[in-house]
Amino acid sequence: MYSPAEPAAGHGEEAPAAGELEPVVGVEGAEPAVVSPLVGARPMRVSAEVLHADDPAAALAARFLLRHPKGTRRVYATDLTEWFTFCRALGAQPLHAKLDHADAYALHLKETPQPSGRPLAPSTVQRKLSAASSFYRYAVETRILTESPFLGVARPKPPKDSPTIGLDKAEMRRLRAAAIADGPRSAALIQLLLANGLRITEALAADADQLSWDRGHRTLQLTRKGGLITRAPLAPPTARAIEHYLAGRTTGPIFITTSGRRLDRHAAYRIIGRLARQAEIPAADAISPHSLRHSFATAALDAGVELRDVQDALGHADPRTTRRYDRSRHNLDRHATYTVTALLADNQDV
Repeated sequence: MYSPAEPAAGHGEEAPAAGELEPVVGVEGAEPAVVSPLVGARPMRVSAEVLHADDPAAALAARFLLRHPKGTRRVYATDLTEWFTFCRALGAQPLHAKLDHADAYALHLKETPQPSGRPLAPSTVQRKLSAASSFYRYAVETRILTESPFLGVARPKPPKDSPTIGLDKAEMRRLRAAAIADGPRSAALIQLLLANGLRITEALAADADQLSWDRGHRTLQLTRKGGLITRAPLAPPTARAIEHYLAGRTTGPIFITTSGRRLDRHAAYRIIGRLARQAEIPAADAISPHSLRHSFATAALDAGVELRDVQDALGHADPRTTRRYDRSRHNLDRHATYTVTALLADNQDV
């Protein structure tokens, strides 16, 4: 659906200024959108350039997705496909959607049961709404549209604690032992995920030639969420596990299949699930790569690592995301009142 369209007539010319946009009553063949009396009351103004495409929304989405790294493109393409399908089920073209359509979609995401019988998690709803909102923000920025239908849509707040199932220290050690027994690839993958808390996409995207040294630290270059390039230090056991697995390889993906292709995330999920069962972890069937990232964050915070340092290690833009992993933050023994009182203490307080 999102393969780049052929250049349309007028493509490459300067987009008309906002004041020169022509009101669009509808796209040929489209059914009128009727959700409430407010919908369709004022047509969205769309630039003539986009309307030359056979599917204007898909053409615009293709350009929008090119702004994002591969992993984000894949997820956003799925999310936008879902939103476009929802619009058309209501008889609306995505580029003519209004706030009522966006509100209806948010309600649909929050309340519609999934195959599991439960609605989507708040974090998933938030991501899907964010994908649609980002698409329309791009449309406004490029002067294709004059307003976003998602501008006033309320998004669910994520839970204060991460819902991901994590491992305690004993389970982390058992999982690492199972990985070592399984072979060099499993040992390197599990050690890297447990000791560095990487996203599975970050670990699998890493190449052998991205290993380096910096002031005595063995490092690995990472492409973080949003395309940010960083370097992470590797503790000696992690560096040894990776180098043992590479066995002299200096190019290509670090983690590969038996045929030499880059290991994908689906295979990584299967490996981790199998090792979790071998390690006799009670919740083995619910363990995912993100469980290891969760376990790293929780273990680091429990060990007293500063929140900002854990945030940097995880690549979080917002410290509130990192705090969701701090299971002991409600411990009254850690309340700031005791530290401040000790600083203010004088002889009368003794």
